[in-house]
Amino acid sequence: MTAQKKKSILLTGASGFIGHHVLAGLLSRHYAVIAPVRSGSVLARHDDLTEVKISELQDINSSSLPLDGCEAVIHLAGKAHVTGIELDEFQRVNTDATVHLANEAAKSGVKRFIFISSIGVNGISNTTPFKADDRPAPEEPYAVSKLAAEMALKEIARQTGMEVVIIRPPLVYGPDAPGNFGKLLKLAKKNLPLPLGAIDNKRSLVALDNLVDLICLCITHPNAANQTFLVSDGQDVSTTELLKCMIRAHGKTPHLVPVPTSWLRLAARLLGKQAIVDRLCGSLQVDIQHTRQTLNWQPPVTLEQGIRQAIGGSGQ
Repeated sequence: MTAQKKKSILLTGASGFIGHHVLAGLLSRHYAVIAPVRSGSVLARHDDLTEVKISELQDINSSSLPLDGCEAVIHLAGKAHVTGIELDEFQRVNTDATVHLANEAAKSGVKRFIFISSIGVNGISNTTPFKADDRPAPEEPYAVSKLAAEMALKEIARQTGMEVVIIRPPLVYGPDAPGNFGKLLKLAKKNLPLPLGAIDNKRSLVALDNLVDLICLCITHPNAANQTFLVSDGQDVSTTELLKCMIRAHGKTPHLVPVPTSWLRLAARLLGKQAIVDRLCGSLQVDIQHTRQTLNWQPPVTLEQGIRQAIGGSGQ
């Protein structure tokens, strides 16, 4: 009997923080993966992984990559959410390159295009949890470029029939997480008596394992076609609760000083650090009920499990 040919997936951004774990998730689910990577990037060798060197995402086309026969494209690559970059540069990478790749995929007969967007498309803070069908309200160039890509993808889907799935994650955490989560992990390890013991905000996070699980589910689930999904661990926490969870995961007793949030904000204004305190004290919640119901999906990893995995796998 002839062995059944494995379904192939084109994965961009495979060498990145999220992409590395998505790649592992795909291979463990017995997909054949095609990964375009920049020169110098090296992925772990695997019989089911085909690594193709490119210089820019715009270089991807049906002649440079074997798009024909791909079950789906998972598009993670893009310009990261960092300061000091103009909107034009975000749009060149996050919008224009995405549109180019989607058009090439559609021409090659790819059935489904999964785009990892950002909760920033909804906004940067809220008092009521964001929903997938809320009116977009991006405030930063990165999120503006992601929304522009989403809108273009929906038009490509309408014109070509290629199915599009959009996923908007909040802060993604895991082993060696970059950005604010990584900084908080380092603070938690030191367990200093920080004035962060009375922050009563609520924030949604998503563990890498939960995001990977949802992405892989969206490859084939019939109800995922042409949908936008929000994703989280399903357990919203305050910054204080998150730090305590991290500290306990290190096997220590938290020593956080309960300073009123109003005092923190005043000190931040005086020191010119308002943006940092706004991130620490502000709320950003997402409602994943649509995701749960449409896909019959539950986050497989709890927040506490995700924190332990992040610490255990990062050498903290």
